[in-house]
Amino acid sequence: MSEQRSLSGHELKITSFINEIGDLNAGVMADAIQHLNSLTKPPGSLGRLEDIAIRAAGISGELAPDYGKRAVIVMAGDHGVCEEGISAFPAEVTPQMVMNFLAGGAAVNVLARGARADVLCVDMGVNADLAHEALITCKTRKGTGNMTREAAMTRDEAAAAVLGGFELVARLAGEGYRMFATGDMGIGNTTASAALCAALGGMTPDEAVGLGTGIDEERRLHKVEVVKRALACNRPDDSDPIGALAKVGGLEIAGLAGVILGAAAHRCLVVVDGFISSAAALVATALAPKAAAFMIASHLSQEQGHAALLRKLGLSPMIQLDMRLGEGTGAVLAFHFVDAALSVMREMATFESAGVSRE
Repeated sequence: MSEQRSLSGHELKITSFINEIGDLNAGVMADAIQHLNSLTKPPGSLGRLEDIAIRAAGISGELAPDYGKRAVIVMAGDHGVCEEGISAFPAEVTPQMVMNFLAGGAAVNVLARGARADVLCVDMGVNADLAHEALITCKTRKGTGNMTREAAMTRDEAAAAVLGGFELVARLAGEGYRMFATGDMGIGNTTASAALCAALGGMTPDEAVGLGTGIDEERRLHKVEVVKRALACNRPDDSDPIGALAKVGGLEIAGLAGVILGAAAHRCLVVVDGFISSAAALVATALAPKAAAFMIASHLSQEQGHAALLRKLGLSPMIQLDMRLGEGTGAVLAFHFVDAALSVMREMATFESAGVSRE
């Protein structure tokens, strides 16, 4: 995206929106540190909870922001690479699970209810005609191409999907939402995410490819070869994140990258889920390095490339529960930790108010 004359209309809009991403509010972060150090505890003794509180202050510009209106955005899309036999589940599971989300019966729905979060399901590129009053439709095309034989999508389709995610968050921010979790659904999307890790994250296919939906080691090795073939076919350039996304990515991954960029531009906190969401974060930070400051990582997935991907992003996960479901399940669980950090800021007594002696 370095040559302005080569940008499509969608890419020009993305560039314009990226320019809206600012820095964290250093003054309010300093105030948050001072306040935390005045509370009845040794300095820094609440560890990562204090880091979260300081980050939230810097993002919002408020000492203890109100994140009462929050949502997990589950983006769904199909992948043509499923033709290569890389998943334990058939591709028709994607639209079936979308309807499960909309009916409130998936794991993310259960966990979101406990976290007081809305579940918003978005059709970014499901290979089916779906209709439901609660479904948000942002379909660029019905599934991606088989990236071992062709590009997953055109450059303009990839940019349109990123823009769709951005514009969705812009609308939601206007409705008062201030904290988001990223979620995904798409059979085959760990393969696309692994290819993006190799294209943009400096990993080898063997390092990036894991067991996905629960395949065995023999099929994992086959999946490694599939990723190698996709990279050889498309030759993504690590200096061109939109191009890499178009060649070996996914429509839901593109949409989630847009969600992250949108959250950053509108000064909202975004909690990143597992491997697929982190691949989207990799694209987002390649487009806009400042976006990294608006993210926190929720959990460390069992997917083997996730730890290296988080290191690349400079993010440290809050929890490790050996999860690998996706859907935003780890991210929505992490909402509880954000709530805990902000409750400390609002409710904990200071040394002065409690009459407790300092060291």
